[in-house]
Amino acid sequence: MRYITPRKAATGLGSSRSGTAHHWHLTVSSYAMVILTPLFLIAVGQAIGLPQEGVVAHFGRPVPGIITALFVIVGMIHFIKGTRIMLDDYVHGEANKLAVIAATQRWVAAMTASLLASPWT
Repeated sequence: MRYITPRKAATGLGSSRSGTAHHWHLTVSSYAMVILTPLFLIAVGQAIGLPQEGVVAHFGRPVPGIITALFVIVGMIHFIKGTRIMLDDYVHGEANKLAVIAATQRWVAAMTASLLASPWT
């Protein structure tokens, strides 16, 4: 018994039309996080023990600042997409729409606050 049409199989779309895209987005962002997490830990580890001015100067440099910004952006986008998939699986109807909107707004606000708190802004 086949649950998808030959056209959907050829274009790589599943029965819900967007599940494959969500899966690929999460796969790509998880590979990016595998690379960014150790780099972020190294950048933070180098700032441990520095006074406040030293920490601001450290993260104000291009490499630690860019690594930290990429870690926050990619991590939050990964988290938003993962939350969306979880909500689609367990919350249905109008409550799903409201939960997706509320969760997305919360994580975008957290990402914005994290980036605005950086020393290079």
